[in-house]
Amino acid sequence: MSYTNLLYHIVYATKDWFETFFHGVTLDLWRKAIPLEQTTAEAEFLIDHLNCDAGARVLDVPCGNGRLSFELAQRGLRVTAVDISEEFIAEARAIQSGPPATAGGSDSSTRVEFILGDMRHIEDQGIYDGAYCFGNSFAFLEHAELEKFLRAIARALKPGARFIIETGMAAESVLPDFEEQSSHDMGDLALTIKERYLAAESCIDSEYIFERDGQTESRLAREWIYTVAEIRRMLERAGLSVLDLYGSLKCKPYKLGSRELFIVSEAR
Repeated sequence: MSYTNLLYHIVYATKDWFETFFHGVTLDLWRKAIPLEQTTAEAEFLIDHLNCDAGARVLDVPCGNGRLSFELAQRGLRVTAVDISEEFIAEARAIQSGPPATAGGSDSSTRVEFILGDMRHIEDQGIYDGAYCFGNSFAFLEHAELEKFLRAIARALKPGARFIIETGMAAESVLPDFEEQSSHDMGDLALTIKERYLAAESCIDSEYIFERDGQTESRLAREWIYTVAEIRRMLERAGLSVLDLYGSLKCKPYKLGSRELFIVSEAR
């Protein structure tokens, strides 16, 4: 079996790759990749578009180490934050129980509840005033699981509550300038990403190769690629009406080649 076929076989066999991907070196990469300024800008965008009053209850899924959860709590919201990574949730809880300044203030840290859980298994009904899914997580799920996730989000929201998606993996974003290999230098961590687009599946298989202190480690991932129209139709079928599409945090119109897609939808 060739290396290419082997890579395809391994990735295809690990549909639930994200259950074990986010630990160790990948979390180090994630922390280095997102500056505080970006987190602040994303939090301001969410505050502007969730249209929630102070004290409103919102769902952050998946939440990572709570970077946005703490920011929204600092702005007066109550946040339920869910993530599948034990390491991320442990880090978030450590921040929460640490010095007040690390979690945005002593009062705000108490307004976040961190839950170790799977975004595919949300069972709450009609209790949230808003929800959001940031950081490309939307692309982790294949069609059937994604539609199930969106229906669960719609059920969890109160009528009129908003759900906001951010992703860089919409077809109109990722395919025009698709590169099969890229390299990134992040201080003491060097990253090479090898990718293949599988048109028949509409997904991208990736191998992340990390190098640090003479040691090499690789992780495999698969992200599903949906057009904006497909995403809109799935949202509508789930009971979420699309209100706005943006191509940046500054609310520029989304267009072919926009690096990010922001979708603001509302529960019916």
